[in-house]
Amino acid sequence: MWLPWNYAVVLAALCVAVTVSLRTRFGHRQRLIRGLARETALILVLYAIWQFAGGVSVMQATGADHRGRRIVEIQRAWHLPSEVSLQHLILPHPLLVQFANGYYAIAHVPALLMFLIWAFLHDRQRYARWRTVLAMTTGACLAVQLIPVAPPRMLTDLGFVDTALLYQQSVYSALGRGMAGQLAAMPSVHVAWAVIVALGTWSIATGWGRWVGVVHAVTTVLVVSATANHYWADGIVAVVLIGVSVLIFGAATTLVSTASWWPCWPFRTPQWTSTNRGTARRWIRRSS
Repeated sequence: MWLPWNYAVVLAALCVAVTVSLRTRFGHRQRLIRGLARETALILVLYAIWQFAGGVSVMQATGADHRGRRIVEIQRAWHLPSEVSLQHLILPHPLLVQFANGYYAIAHVPALLMFLIWAFLHDRQRYARWRTVLAMTTGACLAVQLIPVAPPRMLTDLGFVDTALLYQQSVYSALGRGMAGQLAAMPSVHVAWAVIVALGTWSIATGWGRWVGVVHAVTTVLVVSATANHYWADGIVAVVLIGVSVLIFGAATTLVSTASWWPCWPFRTPQWTSTNRGTARRWIRRSS
């Protein structure tokens, strides 16, 4: 359904070629195209890594079931709400279950891409911040996911129901490999991306538009749990990793702002991306 990881790598290479070919061009349009191609290449690489990493974790399935059950025990000790109880609320409503299955399978990648494009066009300085936080958080999530954890839907003896399988909407194949690895449950990249979209939208948008990302994040958290694809703990760990990434980004930004030798990307936004048009025009004239 989604672009294969190797195709994404090829497209990323083409974007890099465009970026390199325009390095000696100083026109405003050329700079815009170069910046867009560079950012597209980064996102495609992240996407390819995410797709490829799913297959890596599936190859190391030893202990995945035990780790999943251990998470359930820890959640009970912490008095977190049961995912089974949430499932019981939606199972009597087929249309609601099918919506949740579809949202889990389809919404997360398009929502992230739409946010990145919108942020790039509206506020490139804040875009640079959330793009870098996205890269760091995704990398951290994928590193943790190398330790396989069985998702709730595999623990049917504990009362979990695989809602996607129930309605033949599963994105996973019988061999355990689909759009992403079945055992890459901890932490939840779905939740990580949705929360980043919510935080980024809140920091850039004004008025009611701020709530679009929040609604997406809340819906994602409920959907991944109601479909038994993730534990609550998966989302909690993802949010913690986002917080750590934000702190690292802030510290790195402070460091590079005092070091003239440090390359501007990705921790310092180039001046040409400023939302202040007068500043951008003056910088372009000085560079010409």
